[in-house]
Formats: sequence, C-alpha cells, structure tokens
Amino acid sequence: MLFDFGGIPPREGYKLLVSTVTPRPIAWITSQNAQGQLNAAPFSFFNVFAGDPPVVGIGIGSHGPGRAKDTRLNIRETKEFVVNLVSEEVAQAMNITAIEFEPEVDELVQADLETVPCVHVKPPRIALSPVSMECALMQIVELGPHNGLVLGRVLAMHVRDDLVLDPAKHYIDTPNLKLIGRMHGTGWYARTSDRLLIERIPRTNWKLRGKQKTTVSNRS
Repeated sequence: MLFDFGGIPPREGYKLLVSTVTPRPIAWITSQNAQGQLNAAPFSFFNVFAGDPPVVGIGIGSHGPGRAKDTRLNIRETKEFVVNLVSEEVAQAMNITAIEFEPEVDELVQADLETVPCVHVKPPRIALSPVSMECALMQIVELGPHNGLVLGRVLAMHVRDDLVLDPAKHYIDTPNLKLIGRMHGTGWYARTSDRLLIERIPRTNWKLRGKQKTTVSNRS
C-alpha cells in the first residue's frame, strides 16, 4: 500500500514513521536554562551522525504552536546539554521524565534521580545512566514551524566502569549496557539483549553474479 505524504495530514505521517523506523535509540537529555533550572526529557528521534567530529543529532518538537519544549529552549539559550542513554534499569524513571510537567517542575526530582557534575558543561549527567555524553551545541536546523534538529558535538563521554572492557583500546561491553529502544505506539520499547550476528563479507570472497554495469562514452 502506498502512503503519499503529500496527501495525508502530518500527524498520520508521524504515525507511519514511528511505527516503522524501529527500534530508535533514546536520548535522555539533561539541560538547564540560564538561571540554572534543570530539565530532563527523553527523545527518540536521535542518533549519532558523525565520528570526526563526533556529532549527535536529536529531533526536538514543540508542545504546540509557539510552545517549544523546555529542552530545546534551554539548549538554544545555554548551548550545552548532556545525552544520557537509557538502560532497562532506568526505564521507569525515564518514563516519569516524559510527563509534560509545567516548566517550573524538576523532572529529576519527580523521578528520584541523582545527578553528577560534568567536566565541560554546566548541566549534570544522570548518575544511573550507563553512558552519558557531554555536548556543545553546533547548530539547530529548523524543520518547519514546530520541529528542530539539534546537532551537538560530543566533548566527553562517561561510561560506567564495569562496562569498560579495555580502557586503552576503548572497548565497551555493549551487550551489558542493556539499552532499550523506542518502538511503536505510546508505550512500546525493545531490549537490545536479543542480538543477531551478521558478519561482513570481504570483497575477495564474493563472486559476482548477473550482468555488470557498462559505461557508455559520450563521443562528439
């Protein structure tokens, strides 16, 4: 069945995207405004975009017309934020911070979460998160009237000691991070503990099949 995005309402297109692009990693962002008021909120339009420079991207929408989310306002104002990754251990606390509280409410207090100071940025990281990335704002790409793509440069990463296999080689015990990903609907998530190994195929091991591309020269 064809769904032509030019002929369906944006809300229906959103439903198609989040029902098919799964699972999505979760950026559990801690930020603060210029007055130092903290905010914590999860976003699943998130991924790593580059390695050099190290860049993460997060799509952050609005509550409605003219009502940008606190996270986006804070990042625009202070140009700093922290991406905390979400493990099974902290999934319920993450869900509490997803409640649309009033701006003056501290989500970290509501979720009974402790924080730890960062090295390069003012917002703290979440102590129970297995991985936290200190980020500096690079750019906010406006995506229409209600959405923005926040691009942040990773300045430092904190990984829980027991999840580092070899500090010198920067090897991480990825399976034991036990991260969760966002699925469809209003409350479905996926564990990353069910893994499938598919080895990369060396070019020398692959025998070409079928007809190959031909180059047509343009002679005058």
